[in-house]
Amino acid sequence: MGIYEELKARGLIAQVTDEEQVREMLNNGKAVFYIGFDPTADSLHVGHFMALCLMKRLQMAGNKPIALLGGGTGMIGDPSGRTDLRKVLTKETIQHNIDCFKVQMSRFIDFSEGKALMVNNADWLLDLNYVEFLREVGSCFSVNNMLRAECYKQRMEKGLTFLEFNYMLMQAYDFLRLYQDYGCNFEFGGDDQWSNMLAGTELIRRKLGKDAHAMTMTLLLNSEGKKMGKTASGAVWLDPKKTTPYEFYQYWRNVGDSDVLKCIRMLTFLPLEQIDEMDKWEGAELNKAKEILAYELTALVHGKEEAEKAQAAAKALFAGGADAEIPTTVLHDDDFENDEIGVIKALVMAGLCGSNGEARRAIQQNGVSIGDSKVTDVFAKIAKDEIAKGDVVLRRGKKNFRKLAVE
Repeated sequence: MGIYEELKARGLIAQVTDEEQVREMLNNGKAVFYIGFDPTADSLHVGHFMALCLMKRLQMAGNKPIALLGGGTGMIGDPSGRTDLRKVLTKETIQHNIDCFKVQMSRFIDFSEGKALMVNNADWLLDLNYVEFLREVGSCFSVNNMLRAECYKQRMEKGLTFLEFNYMLMQAYDFLRLYQDYGCNFEFGGDDQWSNMLAGTELIRRKLGKDAHAMTMTLLLNSEGKKMGKTASGAVWLDPKKTTPYEFYQYWRNVGDSDVLKCIRMLTFLPLEQIDEMDKWEGAELNKAKEILAYELTALVHGKEEAEKAQAAAKALFAGGADAEIPTTVLHDDDFENDEIGVIKALVMAGLCGSNGEARRAIQQNGVSIGDSKVTDVFAKIAKDEIAKGDVVLRRGKKNFRKLAVE
């Protein structure tokens, strides 16, 4: 089985521009492909995870990845999937975020000896002459066609700024520059990026002719894995300082029964033959599948040692072990009132709930415990002295825990 067939078998491919040519290039290690990452935060998160795993798979098959860091496009913000204008970041913040991305990406992709490239589109976007850009690039695009793109249509009613309207042109220009400067012949992206990606191949056709256009391919990823990596209570980060290995493990341990085998197929590097056998699992066996998923992904991001510690801690805590290494939320004197803190406030501060309203509902639905005791009163409080003893564990549901401490 070639790498293209494996990607299809894992459910990773949604659409391609020329399947036969894509198959031939990927299976024979001829692809120089890029995926873009706009540095909107100081850590990658699970929404980026599938793209990083894909880059790793393709590199292992002999293809060359280019990680394009959006130092330029990050100053505008992609309107795809957005309902409002993204916060405009300073150059200093963007550079800091890029530096953080570089460290995390190196855990997945081998950048040694020219095996992969890391490029920043600020190198060409920030020095563009606006009038020249409009003449050279803007003249290649129809506004009517652009407005038919989903990334713009969904924003038209709520308001689309001219700033964001330029994003498609800049992403198209990225592909042109990567093709010219680095021989990049493939662009990969999630299924909210199809219009932006096709704009790149169209720009290459218009500027460089049919021969160049025939050499450029676009592959649309199935973003189901990315969607499963979203959580209502906030992002799950790859930076262990923002999401601990234990929390990362628990996130994947708690995926739904209907999603676990999809995630294993799309995100892990387990052999397909092994996964095919797991497709037959049901009932209690799905819990074992969730443990496998959580361990494999935690090991990928944080290393085997941290994955083993997280797995051991989860099992010990589930069995009632007192010495389980669970994440701790440190409270300070000004978090207390009359030497007490409300359970609702504690739930939010511990990251177990995203808001006071969510915490209130969790209590009303009998989903909150302190130790083994259910919390039934939304006005319940925890004494500072009890927390200081070091044995207060706040629980939401069966598998989400936070130990409380006082500094």
